[in-house]
Amino acid sequence: MKLSRILLLVLTFLLFSCSSEKAPPKAMLTSPIDNILVEKAKRQMHLRNGDVVVKSYRISLGKNPVGAKVKSGDNKTPEGNYTIERHNPKSIFHLSLRISYPNAEQIKAAKEGNYEPGGDIMIHGYPNKIPAFLFKFWHKWKDWTAGCIAVTNDEIEEIYDAVKDGTPITIKP
Repeated sequence: MKLSRILLLVLTFLLFSCSSEKAPPKAMLTSPIDNILVEKAKRQMHLRNGDVVVKSYRISLGKNPVGAKVKSGDNKTPEGNYTIERHNPKSIFHLSLRISYPNAEQIKAAKEGNYEPGGDIMIHGYPNKIPAFLFKFWHKWKDWTAGCIAVTNDEIEEIYDAVKDGTPITIKP
């Protein structure tokens, strides 16, 4: 009986989440983006032009979000000043922007401490192998990445188009 109720709820959700209407075209950001500010404690990422916030996003972070990333596998999101290194249209996530972590200081500290600093830190959407509708609600309430900054698939499409390689990104605690 319990299984049939769950199945009925899932099917109802799927029916109501499907629409026969076409989604309106996505609006493009009209102001140029010259820097990104991430506030980890607030779970906010701001695309900015100078000090003016053009658009803000609710983000998910690494599964262990408090504190700065130090080494591979710590599930922390880095803190500090970086740049967007490159766009990746063939990511295992729905698009991604690679962040230049680790920087020279972090590489030096890792060598001196005899540990791997980690890498492959991205701003990205949902995993490609999981249906987006399943992730939509989870994403808003749970930090789930291995240290990356995650947004929705619609949001990463907007960010991907608006942000250029070389854009500075500051990640604050």
